[in-house]
Amino acid sequence: MKIISKAIIFLIPVFFCGGELLGQITSGKIVFERKTNLYKKFKDDNVREWLKDEDKSKVDFFELYFNDSLSVFKPKESDLKEQMSWATSKNTIYQNFETKSTLSVKSVWGEVLYVQDTLKKREWKITDSKRVISGYNCRKAIWEMNDSTRIYAWYADDIVANVGPESFCGLPGAILGLATEDGGVIYFSKSIEVIKPELAILIPKKEKNKIYTSAELKTKLEKDFGKAPWGKAMIKELFSW
Repeated sequence: MKIISKAIIFLIPVFFCGGELLGQITSGKIVFERKTNLYKKFKDDNVREWLKDEDKSKVDFFELYFNDSLSVFKPKESDLKEQMSWATSKNTIYQNFETKSTLSVKSVWGEVLYVQDTLKKREWKITDSKRVISGYNCRKAIWEMNDSTRIYAWYADDIVANVGPESFCGLPGAILGLATEDGGVIYFSKSIEVIKPELAILIPKKEKNKIYTSAELKTKLEKDFGKAPWGKAMIKELFSW
């Protein structure tokens, strides 16, 4: 009996240690739903004339594939014809956490533009507020984007990969929920799969097209479209995240 008891005592810490390891998710796939309130986005009456009440809220879906060092956030493919495609932008963003670099693929009036830069650094304030998203316990964090806008994020400790929608990262777990303070744009995880994505998905293909930095592209767009009100709105949205 003493031998059995000693064996049980020995196995208990191993079991709990193993359980902790199994609970820490380092790779997977997250499907996000993004809801955009177009009335809050387009405050110009001329633009609002194009919007019907049933089109006030636009929904887009994205997929986030990740491992412990790489991630890609991209629009979810669909055979359905998209309504109001002009009203929201859909970026593809590759992030490399070892080299601290990011490559964004942006579509501007049908032209595909590539932007390479360093990972964005954000000063997050972690709060005690909690909620459950897709079955995972999440903690709320706040980023002061500017003097008038705050971004709320909910991250899961159990998914230790430093990832999130768009270019968001920098928290001690994957961001499963993201929202502007006014609720104009909201991202929430709809499903999570614990898988190991193929490297071909996570690594961008080499392109012969010109690759800009964020500053270079912003200067180009301001020169081409910055004088028109709609151009200013487009540029603001492209660089808001």
